[in-house]
Amino acid sequence: MQRADSTALDLDYGQYSRVQKENLLALFQEKERRVNSRQILSLYPDRGPLRRELYVPHCKFFKAGAKHKERCMMAANRIGKTYGVGGYELTLHLTGQYPPWWEGRKFDRPVRTWACGTTGQTVRDIIQRKLLGPINDLGTGLIPGEYIVETKKKAGNVPDTIETVYVKHITGGISTMGLKSYEQGRKAFEGDEQDVVLLDEEPPIGIYTECLTRTMTTQGIVMLLFTPLQGLSDTVLLFMPGGQIPAETGRRFVVQATWDDAPHLTEQDKQDIIDSYLPHERDARSKGIPQLGSGRIYPIPEEDLLVDDFAVPKHWIQAYGFDVGWKATAATWGALNRESDVLYLHSCYKKGEEKPIIHAEAVKAHGEWVPGLSDPAALGRGQKDGTQLMLEYNDLGLKLVPAENPVEAGILKLYKRMTTGRLKVFKSMVQWLEEFRIYRRDDKGRVVKDFDHLMDTTRYLNNSIVSVGIVRPESKEIHIPGSSSSLTSGWAR
Repeated sequence: MQRADSTALDLDYGQYSRVQKENLLALFQEKERRVNSRQILSLYPDRGPLRRELYVPHCKFFKAGAKHKERCMMAANRIGKTYGVGGYELTLHLTGQYPPWWEGRKFDRPVRTWACGTTGQTVRDIIQRKLLGPINDLGTGLIPGEYIVETKKKAGNVPDTIETVYVKHITGGISTMGLKSYEQGRKAFEGDEQDVVLLDEEPPIGIYTECLTRTMTTQGIVMLLFTPLQGLSDTVLLFMPGGQIPAETGRRFVVQATWDDAPHLTEQDKQDIIDSYLPHERDARSKGIPQLGSGRIYPIPEEDLLVDDFAVPKHWIQAYGFDVGWKATAATWGALNRESDVLYLHSCYKKGEEKPIIHAEAVKAHGEWVPGLSDPAALGRGQKDGTQLMLEYNDLGLKLVPAENPVEAGILKLYKRMTTGRLKVFKSMVQWLEEFRIYRRDDKGRVVKDFDHLMDTTRYLNNSIVSVGIVRPESKEIHIPGSSSSLTSGWAR
């Protein structure tokens, strides 16, 4: 998104007098000022190497505004998300000057808006500068200078910061833009209703929801644009439930943009930039893919694991892994083909904030005869009151035995099973896949203990199914290896 004018360079200045040269210089300076004060007109042309049709995710984002109140662009660095997407659309709403090709949201009146960033300094140096221009030359940014009615400076520790901008709307009214930073805290985002909120870089979830609240009564919109360096945060998961962009968009719209979506970047530009990034940052910074700390624990394409659901043969041994807790209680059922040593995960359960009897009944519905492998720690802790949960669940009709639970060794053992084609997952295991996609380590290499209950149960199952799993019994009297008694079973599928 660059402009060039060689007129001044092509002239033969030797033929002009000093006065003529000074007049020419003044003309060129005035031309440059006028071009700079109308930068927005140079973006998204119909033709040329930077023509609009080449900026596919950018235009998808704009168009989605006609239907979606909440929009998110998770984008690579340098693809123009602040200047060419968020700043561009915000300027259109402030002025009411929409281009003929515009298919997105339109306001037919002056609007109240916020433009927000991470800190006071980044708001000044990035958002303010791109929208208004340098502090000593306001009106040379995206908002045309002729439309800027007034600006009010902000008091504080960051000098040359603008707090409010008043912009002329084509209807004759005045739009307003307030500049805010996340470091001001959530309370700074309470108050008046807004028509448009631009969030440049990812905000804390509390600030995001506060901004959304400000647009509720105006039928306004929230635009969120950022490079996802904070990983699968609460804010990211609003738009990517389970760590994946949903196939169908509901109230929220999300699009990703990579360097391949930015024609203004040359191949040399891309290489120079990526060489400066740490390896674990590269997907986030070049593709807009949320950073997962030091990486996914199981970097296996899920297509390599998935199989169509089928009826489990009766001669395969079966068991389930079981993880207990108030926040979430989970189970993963598996069946092992001992001839091929392939473990098939066919069912899962996860629910939080319920009494043990509710979980126990849900588990028994999968077959009371199936033995369970529980976290050994459940022998010594309670869900809420300190009772021994494994004993409590056994009293409720489950047949649980302690699983082998060396965490790192268990992760490695399961990873080897995946990479050798000996772990398969039924396609109906939606909850399991959601956890699998975002099971990760933090920047210090530690397993992130959040949203991982089904991953834990899978590890218990894989560690111990060979020694504990049983085939579906013909009789009602069932012996569970490692347990102290037999289980009298009802009908099981």
